[in-house]
Amino acid sequence: MTSAREFWAARALLPGGWAEAVRIAVDPAGDIAAVTPGTPAGAARRLSGHVVPGVPNLHSHAFQRAMAGGAERRSPAGQDSFWTWRETMYRFVGRFSPEDAEAVAAQLYAELLEHGFTCVAEFHYLHHQPDGTPYDDIAEMAKRHLAAARRAGIGIAMLPSLYRHGGIFGKEPHAGQRRFLNDLDGFGRIVEGARAAAAGDRQASVGLAPHSLRAVTPDMLRAIAGFDGPIHLHAAEQPKEVEECLAATGARPVRWLLDNLPLDSRWCLIHATHMDEGEAADLAKSGAVAGLCPTTEASLGDGIFPLPAFLREGGRFGIGTDSHVGTSPAFELRQLETTQRLRDHARAVATAEQNPHPGRTLLDAALAGGAQVSGRRIGAIAPGMRADLVELDDTHPLLLGREGDALLDAWVFSGQGNPVRRVVCGGKVVVEAGRHVDAMAIRDEFGNAMRRLLA
Repeated sequence: MTSAREFWAARALLPGGWAEAVRIAVDPAGDIAAVTPGTPAGAARRLSGHVVPGVPNLHSHAFQRAMAGGAERRSPAGQDSFWTWRETMYRFVGRFSPEDAEAVAAQLYAELLEHGFTCVAEFHYLHHQPDGTPYDDIAEMAKRHLAAARRAGIGIAMLPSLYRHGGIFGKEPHAGQRRFLNDLDGFGRIVEGARAAAAGDRQASVGLAPHSLRAVTPDMLRAIAGFDGPIHLHAAEQPKEVEECLAATGARPVRWLLDNLPLDSRWCLIHATHMDEGEAADLAKSGAVAGLCPTTEASLGDGIFPLPAFLREGGRFGIGTDSHVGTSPAFELRQLETTQRLRDHARAVATAEQNPHPGRTLLDAALAGGAQVSGRRIGAIAPGMRADLVELDDTHPLLLGREGDALLDAWVFSGQGNPVRRVVCGGKVVVEAGRHVDAMAIRDEFGNAMRRLLA
């Protein structure tokens, strides 16, 4: 990876809109020191395409990258769902060593960078040895993901997950969940280990991830709800979860969370797929972020997020790749918009009168929402932010002849190619000519891990 103190963008998307001939000064720590439009390049590193802020990925289970495409076969009963996929995941997860987890995560993170993600929120629950015994260092696996992020050069919000039960509230866990399980004390030690490993690293932050209402009790949630930082939680992903929560509490999952916890701008509710209009409106008003993972939600048959009702109330959202059947921000945004179109028999669902371009509208929302719940200064090309820059090749066949917001529409809604030419993360060039700078070595280690996992 190489670093430069100044970059020059032929055209860049700044907080105030598109600007030309933009010089971006970067301090030694990798933060943007100054942004000056209308200036010559001089000796600055040239980014000759359209430059946008690096996109935050707000939901990742990195180990599932090794499963992507491998859990598609129809079961003998022919009644496949999220719940049958989960059984496959439990069988697979028992095979990972710390070395495997690090190699798979590094490969994933390199792929995310190549497509324009520059920060990943790692919702991490693969904590222990296959029999459920903690490693000698209880934070071993969390530290492996931090090491993978450093190897790839991506920013990371490390989110150790609290996971104790197998159903709402307090049901005994499934045998396949034994690697995930902790009480509050063990969970606290993992969080402290991750904090110590991330200390002083401008590319890393640490938050919390109580897994879901299926996996933690109300008392556990209340015990960590005062945390001063990002808190991510799965909510209302499947109809069965809604039914179980109604039976146990008399309330739907998002309603229960709104009524019983201090949901505010620190919180990210992952999926939040199955909300009624009142839940969608009140979640929007809370200031919390909805963490949407459209390609995974489509892959698992989760359902379609109620985006119009949420946006009408000023709702905030970001995007993640979750199980990593997709690794591109453009494809996540496309899937988000086009599933709304299928349901509503409409087009340009996410747009507004003041901005008729869905690519720009969706990207702006994903940048702001993802930055809000990452615990890092990211999501904009502005002084004080991390120097996370994505150069889109405007000579690529997908983008040729497009400019500004029309180019973003083409990036999101046109073809299957990848027009990302260069990526800068924390002031360092990590992708050149569309390839991660250490792609071959990372791929070799990933290949060795996959051969062990699939043996």
